[in-house]
Amino acid sequence: MLAVLWNLPNLLTAARIALIPVFILMVYLPGDWGKIMPTLFFGVAALTDWADGYVARKDGLQTAFGRFFDPVADKLLVISALILLVAEQRAHLLPVLLITAREITIMALREYMSGIGSSLSVSRLGKWKTGFQMTAILMLLVQDGLFGLPLTPVGLLCLYVCMVLTWWSGYDYLTKAWPTIRKSILQV
Repeated sequence: MLAVLWNLPNLLTAARIALIPVFILMVYLPGDWGKIMPTLFFGVAALTDWADGYVARKDGLQTAFGRFFDPVADKLLVISALILLVAEQRAHLLPVLLITAREITIMALREYMSGIGSSLSVSRLGKWKTGFQMTAILMLLVQDGLFGLPLTPVGLLCLYVCMVLTWWSGYDYLTKAWPTIRKSILQV
């Protein structure tokens, strides 16, 4: 049982959660190191998020732990990054609040759907949202720390595009889930 729990995908998920404090501390490194190191860390973490899901599906290593904690690890890392960006005045508060509210709502919706024996698959719109979200965070973390390139304006644009896609995809998920939710509520 323990060997099944600690397979490679689950280890990657657990490591992403455990290393969030290290990521946070990296932002406070002096000079450009405080831009480059957290950006590299976040990029590697984003790749492990993709990799653990890929390996779990490909090798049949999906577990209840992974199904629950993989999205939790993703949201904890993303929300930590967004809060840091606001605290460091690298991102605006409004899109971060709206993105965070949607992320928590959809995570709760997925958990609710799972509890009633249903699921909510990731939509193409949700994948676009994630792409813009990761790009925005990476650019806002690195700012001008990459060869002096001014990435903040592009990062902010991606953040606002992400905010729109976040709420659009959230609405999409809720409308897809509503018939199942309604049916489960009426059965109670």
